[in-house]
Amino acid sequence: MRLTLHKYIFNEIWPTFLVTLFVAIFIILATRMLSVTEMVVSRGAQVGQMGRMLLYLVPDIIVFALPAATLIAVLVAFLRLSADSEIIAMKACGISLYQLLPPVVLISIVGFLAALILSISSVPWGDRSFRNLLFQIAKSRADLGIKERVFCEPFDNVVFYVNHFSGRERLMKDLFVVDRRDPETTNTIIAKEGKILVQPGKKVITLRFKNGTIFMVEKTLEAARTIHFDTYDLNIGLNDIMAALQSRKKHVSEMRVGELMKRISSSGKGDKKINALKVKLYEKLAVPLAVFLMGIIGAPLGAHVRVRGRSAGVGISLVVFLAYYISFAGVKNICDTGYLAPEIGIWLPDLFLLMACIYLLRRVSREQSINFLRDLGIVHGLLKRKSPGREVKS
Repeated sequence: MRLTLHKYIFNEIWPTFLVTLFVAIFIILATRMLSVTEMVVSRGAQVGQMGRMLLYLVPDIIVFALPAATLIAVLVAFLRLSADSEIIAMKACGISLYQLLPPVVLISIVGFLAALILSISSVPWGDRSFRNLLFQIAKSRADLGIKERVFCEPFDNVVFYVNHFSGRERLMKDLFVVDRRDPETTNTIIAKEGKILVQPGKKVITLRFKNGTIFMVEKTLEAARTIHFDTYDLNIGLNDIMAALQSRKKHVSEMRVGELMKRISSSGKGDKKINALKVKLYEKLAVPLAVFLMGIIGAPLGAHVRVRGRSAGVGISLVVFLAYYISFAGVKNICDTGYLAPEIGIWLPDLFLLMACIYLLRRVSREQSINFLRDLGIVHGLLKRKSPGREVKS
């Protein structure tokens, strides 16, 4: 009988889980597609490259959506059972809330394992592949890395600031360029107009500036020169660009667990990046653990709420998920700055989920109402009574 009951509850959960996960992936991909499509339309990237970009984003999106999908699936299933009085009928037959949890635990473990595997292997691969593809596009289309009114470095040691940029004509206006490639001299170029000329045969990118000034300053600051020009060509070799792409350092999000641990062990105590490395390492386990806890929380929460309709369950789930996501993002930023140790801070949102999970299971299994504010008031009153006070005589 229990096996039949567990199959019944499991069949209530998994269709909603898959549908919610696919809908979340589609919505997030649709929002990302706007920026990716802009590269195809105005920057010259190919449609096939756009498809690869979206594919590389999928692992990270799945990990992001798994906590919400697990919570929504379990909560909506138990909400339906509660609204149709099936949970009351089960309790009348002597079946407790804890006896309904095995299918919930199974779904939560599946979500936990999926998030853990993706976080450890697929997410670093996707992020690394995405960044490599962007660099390859920038190599073939040099103007892709140049943005209007933003300081950017499309080439190593060459910083750009462009007031206006036309991607089709590769024409720049009112630009400021700092060239630090010379080990002895720093060249600062200010020009009214500039154009990007790609010469594939010579493997050279030529930046042609018009009507400007070059400020040449030695690295030792012992000498400086000023040159006014009508036309000036700045050449950048494509071979140097490709070598820089092959030797570029990995971003933190591209590293696997072994690489993160190696970097942490080799970093000194004064290294500013060590907190970011630790946050990324602990995040690979903290997020999958949140997926598991979200699934467990959904059961008592859905069994307690007395409303009909899936929309109410989705709304409640999104509120819980947003509260967790905002707190997790805030804790990550605090840990990155060093004000809170990553070993402690990154687990605080999961700790609150665990406490909420225990609280909800105990209250709902005993058929007691859920009121956090009232319970906090009771605890405060008990502590106030136990605290010693002074008697005042009139």
